[in-house]
Formats: sequence, C-alpha cells, structure tokens
Amino acid sequence: MYAVVGEGPLSGLPAGVAGERPRAIEAAGLTAIVGTVGLDEFGEAALRRNLEDLDWLEVVARAHDRVVAAVAHTTDTVPLRLATVCRDDDRVRTLLAERRREFDAALRQITGRAEWGVRAIADTTAPPDRDAATDTTAGAGARYLARRRTELSYRETVEREVEAEADGVHDALLRIAVAGRRQPATAPVLVGTRAWMPLNGTYLVDRSRAGEFAEAVTALDESSRRLRLDLTGPWPPYSFTGIDGDSGEEPS
Repeated sequence: MYAVVGEGPLSGLPAGVAGERPRAIEAAGLTAIVGTVGLDEFGEAALRRNLEDLDWLEVVARAHDRVVAAVAHTTDTVPLRLATVCRDDDRVRTLLAERRREFDAALRQITGRAEWGVRAIADTTAPPDRDAATDTTAGAGARYLARRRTELSYRETVEREVEAEADGVHDALLRIAVAGRRQPATAPVLVGTRAWMPLNGTYLVDRSRAGEFAEAVTALDESSRRLRLDLTGPWPPYSFTGIDGDSGEEPS
C-alpha cells in the first residue's frame, strides 16, 4: 500500500516498488493506492532481510516515494510507510473499513495543505579573539588556560544565541503554518569545524499560503545573524496524518 485518498482511481502514476503498475482499491468511501508485489521480495522474511540491504532499500524507497508524490500532486493524500503490506485486495478493503475514522480524520487534517521542511544550519567555528583575554605577562601555561576558558565561554554564548534564534524562527513559521513539528537540535559534539542544525522542522501549510510561507523563510534567513535557512517542499504530509506506520498488516 502506498497511500489512501478520498477520491476515486488515479491514472498516470509511475511504476511502483517492484516495477508494477499502481492501482486503486475502493472501500468505505476511501481509495487505497496499491501495487501487487511478490513474496520473494516483500514477504515477511524477505522484507526483513531486504530492509537491511541499503542499496535495495534506497531503490525501493525512491520508487515508493515517487508513487506517493505523484498521488499527492493530484489529490489530498495520506501517505503510508514503505513496508505496509497486505495479503490481498480483500484485506485492503477490510483495513479501509476498520480504520475509516482514522483515515477520514487524517484527510480532514491535510486537505488543501502540504508539508514543507525548514532546516537551520549554524556555523559555530569562528573563534573569539585569541588575544582578548590573554595576559601577556603570564606564563605559557596560564595563557593557554585563559584562551581555553575564553573559547569555551564563546562557544556557550554562541550556542545560546543560536538556540534562541532557532526558537524564534520556529515560532514565526508557526504563525503561518497550520501545524509544525520540530526534531531535537543536532548539537555540536566536537571542538573545531562542524555543522550544527539547531532547527529541523516540518510544517503543514495551506496551499493558499505557500508563497507567504516561502517569503517568510527567505526574510528570516536574510535577517538571521547566525543561521542559514534551507526550505524544501512541498512534500506529501508524512508528518501530519496521525496515521501509525503500522496501519497495514505485518508482511506475510
């Protein structure tokens, strides 16, 4: 299963994860976009093994995403995770009927909206003035310790400022978005050159406000002292459907 939509069959979709032609199964006022695949690749044991094969996983995940993205380009779409596999068409129909309320709620949440991603990258590598806190009359050891204290204090100050800026960006974007989710910050772990991502956010935005949202990201990027903002999307609303990844059966 690739996705669930509220409308009827779609046409012109790209090939699926096994090169199959995706098709529609309707039940309970919903439509599931599915593809028939073989147990040699997608049976329980085979899938467990294949998910550990990164080359296989990359190819299959890209194919899955292409189908979901094509569906989402046409209609409001509840995307499903890669490994959502049912035994047969009847089980798909049963699943749609059993979880109709969840799918209906998810469709109401994302109707007329798309997901956008915003990442903030901070460069914290610029050192403080090495001579600023150095007593030229002190010995070499004392001067070294003084520099280290200055560097550590500088980094702590920068990190606080970066976190505050990232919080401000997220809050500003939430004023435009319908909803937003934020992953934990990727904190600095090494001394020296490193990229720090204090904001990795996803935002559900009304399509009618997509331009406004993009303009806000640009303005925040230009006004930021320490952050570089990257905007991606629009994407299928993976983060905002409220559908558990295990909405299908375990592969069998």
